[in-house]
Amino acid sequence: MPGPGAFLFGEEEKKHVLEVLESGYLSRYGKDEDKNFKQKVYTLESEFAKKIGVQHCVAVNSGTSALIASLKALDIGAGDEVLVPGYTFIASISSIISAGATPVLTEIDESLTVDPDDLENKITGKTKVVMPVHMLGNPCDMDEIMKIARKHNLFVIEDCCQAVGGGYKGERLGSIGDMGGFSFNIYKVINAGDGGMITTNNRQLYERAFAYHDQGHKPLRKGVEIGERTIVGVNMRMNELTGAFLLGQLSKLDTILDLLREKKKIFKELLSSGDIKDMSFRKINDPEECATLLTIQFPEAGIAEKVAKALRTKTLSGSGWHVYNNMEQILQWRDSSGKRPFSKNMLPKTDDILSRSINLSVGVVDPGIGADFGINILTDNKEIEKKAEEFIRLVKGVL
Repeated sequence: MPGPGAFLFGEEEKKHVLEVLESGYLSRYGKDEDKNFKQKVYTLESEFAKKIGVQHCVAVNSGTSALIASLKALDIGAGDEVLVPGYTFIASISSIISAGATPVLTEIDESLTVDPDDLENKITGKTKVVMPVHMLGNPCDMDEIMKIARKHNLFVIEDCCQAVGGGYKGERLGSIGDMGGFSFNIYKVINAGDGGMITTNNRQLYERAFAYHDQGHKPLRKGVEIGERTIVGVNMRMNELTGAFLLGQLSKLDTILDLLREKKKIFKELLSSGDIKDMSFRKINDPEECATLLTIQFPEAGIAEKVAKALRTKTLSGSGWHVYNNMEQILQWRDSSGKRPFSKNMLPKTDDILSRSINLSVGVVDPGIGADFGINILTDNKEIEKKAEEFIRLVKGVL
């Protein structure tokens, strides 16, 4: 099942896409003097920058590309270490490896985001970047993370792939660190099947990220511009059709977030009224979270397993390529010295928390993150009540 934006596809997306189809321009580049060239990708970059509150954006073809290009913009590579939590989608870790650097896995806390204390303990002389992941739409504790990063002179790349539009203490996620990476694949808050975005307030980092995503070219080139390329890059460009579709989705972002927060509040209050023994909810670091999921937690893994079975779902320990233990290609990876830096159960705190936690869907209905049971963005209040009653009945039946 898709993320919340997919439930609201409509005339806005269709209008923008038809304009591109009628224009004859499918690449982000065209003739500025031709009124038929609609410049959808450029417009998306401008509108997204305003929405997030940053000066610069680079549209790319995926969230993974956004993270890789951000690392390359910071000149991260061989011999460098990047701190990243062990509970995240695999792309957070694989992007670091793809950039030539070494990921260093950190523990999470009860918010399911990076544990600041463990983060600082993992810093070495080789550490260059901290990559906090706003996991499942919940902002990380950015005050502590930024304090640690500045203390140790480290760059911060916010992985906002699961948290498009979320906020932290009045600022949008992706505007707090040095750079931010976003994803627009089918499971995300807004989406176009695929696509990504890089955000930054640093002009030099913007130019380097743009260059890496477009074969070394400076931003907004008009042609081949021989002699103007600055670094060796690749092709991560977004096309006009994707940019057009995302403009339609972006216009709905705040509405989507308002709906999700409202429905999650109702769902959570109803579950709380069931007075289920020893059940709690994960720590939310800011009320401006994306509210795509509602995570319940229990004091012991055995209890959580029983509840998960009753709900016909699984605990977060079994949520596929979001848990380092389940990333076989990462566990098998060898660094430049030939060593395997990762092994199963190397993060005991993370393992414990994930074994006791269960995701309930609110906007993202995805078995891949263990969100088989719950509601979606179109679920009305009466249906939410029925789902809450079903949850309480099933859970009390096994506790």
